[in-house]
Amino acid sequence: MADVMYNFGRKCILDGTISWDSDTTIKVALVTSSYTPDVDNHDYFDDITNEVTGTGYTAGGATLTSKAVNQDNTNDRAEADSADVTWSTATLTAAGAIVYKSTGNAATSPLIAYMDLGGDQTSSASDFKLTVNAEGWFYI
Repeated sequence: MADVMYNFGRKCILDGTISWDSDTTIKVALVTSSYTPDVDNHDYFDDITNEVTGTGYTAGGATLTSKAVNQDNTNDRAEADSADVTWSTATLTAAGAIVYKSTGNAATSPLIAYMDLGGDQTSSASDFKLTVNAEGWFYI
């Protein structure tokens, strides 16, 4: 589950700029522990600093697949989910994940959410797997 949602991302979901289930360019990028999310002032991907570099990782991250919006009547909310993401044979260290809608231009790619990975997570020439929470990336 996301630790924070960017305020601009919330606005974009509500005004239709972002459609979780139909946009084909929702991505997740990895960042180092040097990145600090600013939910008020970070709005586009060009505000992201300290993106991970390493073998098996492409700048800008990976496109999310099998996206779904689930209705959770027990908790009275809607949840945005996707398949887990794996970077194969990767050598990298990441401390956070940024979910955003890619437009192909970092200056116009709205940020959605940030997930803290609980400290540095490292892989060395092995799969780096980002497991999506059972309740999805975020909820409204």
